[in-house]
Amino acid sequence: MSRDTTTVLTGLSYLEGPRWHQGRLWVSDMYTHQVLSVREDGTARRVEAVVPEQPSGLGWLPDGRLLIVSMRDRKLLRRELDGTLVTHADLSRGTGGHLNDMAVDRRGRAFVGNFGFDLMGGEPLQPANLLRVDPGGTVTEVADELWFPNGSVVTTDDVLLVNETFGNRITAFDITADGGLTNRRVWARFGDLPAETDIAAVLGQVTVGSDGSALDAEGALWVADAVNGRVIRVREGGDIVDEITLGAGVFACALGGGDGRTLFVCQAPDFHEEARKNAREATVTAVRVDVPACTDA
Repeated sequence: MSRDTTTVLTGLSYLEGPRWHQGRLWVSDMYTHQVLSVREDGTARRVEAVVPEQPSGLGWLPDGRLLIVSMRDRKLLRRELDGTLVTHADLSRGTGGHLNDMAVDRRGRAFVGNFGFDLMGGEPLQPANLLRVDPGGTVTEVADELWFPNGSVVTTDDVLLVNETFGNRITAFDITADGGLTNRRVWARFGDLPAETDIAAVLGQVTVGSDGSALDAEGALWVADAVNGRVIRVREGGDIVDEITLGAGVFACALGGGDGRTLFVCQAPDFHEEARKNAREATVTAVRVDVPACTDA
């Protein structure tokens, strides 16, 4: 269905990792290399960090320090309280492509995805792993055979939900006390796994290209559908109970605002690197929804 929308940000390259934190929307603009934050209406813009090797997923340690995925050099960066950036962990030995989005749990453990292959270079699709980075910087592989692990969230009962953009599914894991992942299962299935590895063919077989996502207070997930220009609200089991079509590419979303009922959606014409590097057509669109964000995860 369509809803009234407002534009919060314009003139950016390609946006990922939106988060609502401390009364502001935070977002990574990949090809200007900036992590930005703004008020709910887009005013009072601040550059929070500059990440030369391309920022993506964002999260916070329990003490308030910001974690930033640095995609190309496959590092997780940490912004100290004085604003300096340091390497929190080097993940380059354990991944098969650029780092991607992540989720950080209440204990400060970061679950970080990666491409698994050279997407922009046109390589065939390869499954990827998922890495956990502990608060002290130790890196551990915790899952494998994921079809482009992308936007992830941690629920109030310590379940990690991982969007598999090219896998037509969202996968769930229980997080153990020591940070392990158990009880792997399909939380939502939208179709079969693609039968081919050529990316053009894969995109033609993807029913829902689940990219970034946001958890609401009823345990449903708003999912940016990167192949259909929409955000969908999904319940466990895969039922799509709401849909908002926005007329352009949709790649990430976050719930926030003063009452938690604003869905911020990151949009761009496409995800192709060369096109996005050389244009400033990315926007953040705001849409009002009925169920507020989950605030206890």
